[in-house]
Amino acid sequence: MPKGDYLTSILRSPKTVFTLKDIALLWREPASDAVRVRLNYYARQGDLYRLRKGLYAKSENYDKLELATRILTPAYVSFETVLAKEGLIFQYYAPVFIASYTTRNITIGAQVYSFRKIKKEVLVNQLGVEHMRETSVATRERAFLDMLYVSGNYHFDNLRTLQWDSVMQMLPLFNNKRLSLQVNQMLQANQ
Repeated sequence: MPKGDYLTSILRSPKTVFTLKDIALLWREPASDAVRVRLNYYARQGDLYRLRKGLYAKSENYDKLELATRILTPAYVSFETVLAKEGLIFQYYAPVFIASYTTRNITIGAQVYSFRKIKKEVLVNQLGVEHMRETSVATRERAFLDMLYVSGNYHFDNLRTLQWDSVMQMLPLFNNKRLSLQVNQMLQANQ
């Protein structure tokens, strides 16, 4: 790749957040020290914004949900973040909540990213997970099931917008008797 095209290829990409591996693939080079040195140079010059080790953004105006799914992978945005956006709960939560292979809170800038552990079989199954603008986000039905799975007895403010057919289609994915019983009771109460 010609010398001046490295930064241009990043800036032309639809992504706003990049891992070291993303950039190496974009440049068609192995993730080597040369790539790291070049990225650190661009960050020092102000051409790229370094978020944390191995994570870069085009500017400070990066997509926070895109970053959420790039910090730890595999991961997808779910729980309160989706439930509030979809109107199933009315409370405001500042952290972005993400389903992941581990439980951890990570702060980047002023934003807190709260990762919650979901078993591997559920995490890697794409049923009920939409891919939009370089990020993965749970549907309202998947977020509903994710929340009940990790929190047990959770209060929802509005279940009228749920597509119960989708909920019942995804329920076997969790393979959890407590969750199945709870969802069936909620279904009967909301019919």
